[in-house]
Amino acid sequence: MKKYNLVVVGSGAGLMVLEAALQRGLKCAIVEKAKFGGTCLTKGCIPSKMLVYPADLIREAQEASRIGLTFQPPQADWATVARRMWGQIGHSEGIRKSLKGAPGLDVYEGTAEFTGPKRMHVVYPDGAASEEFTSDGFILAAGARSFVPPVEGLEQAGYVTSERFFGDRFPEKPWKSLILVGGGAIGAEFAHVFSAFGTKVTLVEMQDRILPLEEEEVSAFVRARFEKNGIAVRTGFKAVAATKDGELKTLTIEDRAGAREALSAEEIFIASGVRSNADILKAELAGVATDSKGWIITNEYLETNQKGVYALGDINGKFQFRHKANYEAGVLIGNLTGGERKAVSYDAVPWAVFTWPQVAHVGLTEREAREKGMKIGVARNRYSSVAAGIAMGYEAGAEDDGFAKIILTPDMRIVGAHVAGPYAAMLVQPFVYLIHAGCPCQTLASAHAKLSMECPELGSVTPVADSMVIHPSMNELTAWAIDDVEWS
Repeated sequence: MKKYNLVVVGSGAGLMVLEAALQRGLKCAIVEKAKFGGTCLTKGCIPSKMLVYPADLIREAQEASRIGLTFQPPQADWATVARRMWGQIGHSEGIRKSLKGAPGLDVYEGTAEFTGPKRMHVVYPDGAASEEFTSDGFILAAGARSFVPPVEGLEQAGYVTSERFFGDRFPEKPWKSLILVGGGAIGAEFAHVFSAFGTKVTLVEMQDRILPLEEEEVSAFVRARFEKNGIAVRTGFKAVAATKDGELKTLTIEDRAGAREALSAEEIFIASGVRSNADILKAELAGVATDSKGWIITNEYLETNQKGVYALGDINGKFQFRHKANYEAGVLIGNLTGGERKAVSYDAVPWAVFTWPQVAHVGLTEREAREKGMKIGVARNRYSSVAAGIAMGYEAGAEDDGFAKIILTPDMRIVGAHVAGPYAAMLVQPFVYLIHAGCPCQTLASAHAKLSMECPELGSVTPVADSMVIHPSMNELTAWAIDDVEWS
């Protein structure tokens, strides 16, 4: 039986840990059941943005009349857009070849399955299995997959998920009509992409609002913009049945009162969340504990309940973002290579939804803060209130006038930062740094009262208030928001 020092399952963020282990001269193996590079490269954030950016430009052109410009309706070359997208996904093969030639590394292309504690084999695509192997350590970075809700007739009618879309079900041209099931980040991004490319889009969300993890006013703002751009939004409905008749598919949706409605389109796209891949790994055979939803349970050091077995990225259920997985990989590398042991912290996890309008946030929403019993202040600012926003054509009272919302404690520490509008992801990022800067200080201050008086600015908006802000730039949107805080 082969024995390794380290086995990494999954070639996304797990590659970072693998590279560090190989540099130390460890005997390693990597197992990948799909394309190398992980979800982000092959079927997630990177290829989707190759579609989002052209969609953004289409919307910009359509809305340019507000600044005195008019364009002919944009003509989209879907084949060129697709070629650029597949070019990015194609970097996967370069990763594969590089790994195949790495000394001290065995590459298994198939599905990893535990056969017992510290024992594993790989099931190849043809159904054959490798010999068992064992390892001193395992890094489980096998990710998650689309959750497909139990909808009667869905399998027979056919549907697309993000995995299949960035695979064998990528359309030769944009569908004429599309039903998206799920109004979270994935659904909102694809709604923007396809509506911009001319597809008649209907977005179905089971909860009362789309983007349910965002501020309620952000959700309402995005919904209004969706509907303005021709996207039909149906909230408070769940999908219950699907059929196919000729070229069209029909999805029956049902509200909480039991009333049903039939929607028809060329395709049904399921974007209703993700589920853990721990079951595919047969984690239970290794004694690795999972929670009630199937996510692998880890402690603050990314350790599972089994010594030498770690889990990072989507599979541990703690935020499904590549930047979060990269962060975890960096912490784990330090801990495994003999540095000072460090715990992971999720106090300042940012995210963005690259829809139209773009939205981003870090920290708590106003509702979450109030439910925690916190005394807070809310600072707001509109794009129309800063010179850069005015230059872009945003006017006070206009339905497309985006905003920033900052939530603060009485000592001006940042609880949450939220932006809806152009450059939202970039505008939120400085607040991630500010929040994170305060984390170590606040931890120490809890034990040393004097320290909280010596570094009160850490984690607060004081550096923003005391700093110069480039004028005219969109940075003024968030910086000037704190000039007027409403306390309650």
